[in-house]
Amino acid sequence: MKRIYLNLKRFDIPRERGGVNSLCDPREWGSHIVLHTQDTLQEFQNVEFVMFFPEAHLIPAITAKNACSPIEVGTQGLHWEDTVVGGAFGAFTTSLVGNAAASLGCTYALIGHCEERNKLATILSEAEGTDTSAINRILNKEILAAQKAGLKVLYCIGETDRELDIWNKVLGEQLSVGLHSVDSKNVVIAYEPIWSIGPGKVPADKTYITKVAKFVKEATNGLDVVYGGGLKADNAEMLASIAEIDGGLIALTRFAGEIGFYPDEYIDIIKRYIGAVIP
Repeated sequence: MKRIYLNLKRFDIPRERGGVNSLCDPREWGSHIVLHTQDTLQEFQNVEFVMFFPEAHLIPAITAKNACSPIEVGTQGLHWEDTVVGGAFGAFTTSLVGNAAASLGCTYALIGHCEERNKLATILSEAEGTDTSAINRILNKEILAAQKAGLKVLYCIGETDRELDIWNKVLGEQLSVGLHSVDSKNVVIAYEPIWSIGPGKVPADKTYITKVAKFVKEATNGLDVVYGGGLKADNAEMLASIAEIDGGLIALTRFAGEIGFYPDEYIDIIKRYIGAVIP
């Protein structure tokens, strides 16, 4: 099975407020994306499609799904605690919990994305902390909470430019600590080469991605690995040629002009990737 994930971030903000949404009214944004992709996605066989939405758009996105929709909807992170019958009933202000996400209709959680790791690292730095493994321990708690609520997990790992010389140590710790006591059958790993993501950065090449994907599969006893550095039109065929890569994570579909996410370009990326995997 191939897996295509979509992380929609804060692309719901209109351009006049500094965002990159040119699709529709932000209040209709989640449903618009599902409605304009789900019928075409039904054409692809043996492919898992998951879309991670900002919290405000989970309900409209899930409501827009038709009976035959191949789309699964996921939450962008979770709190590491949750409600308990006879105990905590929901006193988690500002934090989405696993039972809430599952009750809304989510089936997936995105955990450990480089932006979440950066947020946790900032908090640690402000507290003058030096135990960087604490970040992986927190993410482990989030994964366990997601699984307890019945959610599947896309767990992101990656190294920065300061960690290139010790990439295997960094990724190894993210895997060993982050996946401690985790039920691996419902976990997929997304590899993000953080050092290569963003304007002006040199993208990771096939040799490097292959090396890391092999390392991750060996370290996890063969868990599926998708490329989290951005599945795009210009790298779809290259990523499809790597046997150890089982799919990709899409964010932006357009990186010049009116940058942003566009459903027709999303479909084009998928066709390029799947078409290269299955000529």
